[in-house]
Amino acid sequence: MDLSQKIIAAVLAGFFIIALLRVFSAPLRVALRLLVNTLLGFLALWVVQLTAGFTGIALGMNLWNALVVGVLGVPGFVLLLLVQWVL
Repeated sequence: MDLSQKIIAAVLAGFFIIALLRVFSAPLRVALRLLVNTLLGFLALWVVQLTAGFTGIALGMNLWNALVVGVLGVPGFVLLLLVQWVL
């Protein structure tokens, strides 16, 4: 390959990468927001576990709580606290 073919290949690769980023930017944003929401929810669960002795509020780390907090994040954590309070 001579220099002109390499330049054309590099330009086409650049356009391809830009096109992929534009196509996948919305799903990546949603996935990133879901990941941040999940991490904040698990952080809230961990803080409640740490302060359970002082506050009397405890939520177990089980599959159900993990799924609710993982999907809903902090609002799911608040939902679990409300469900525990009502029951």
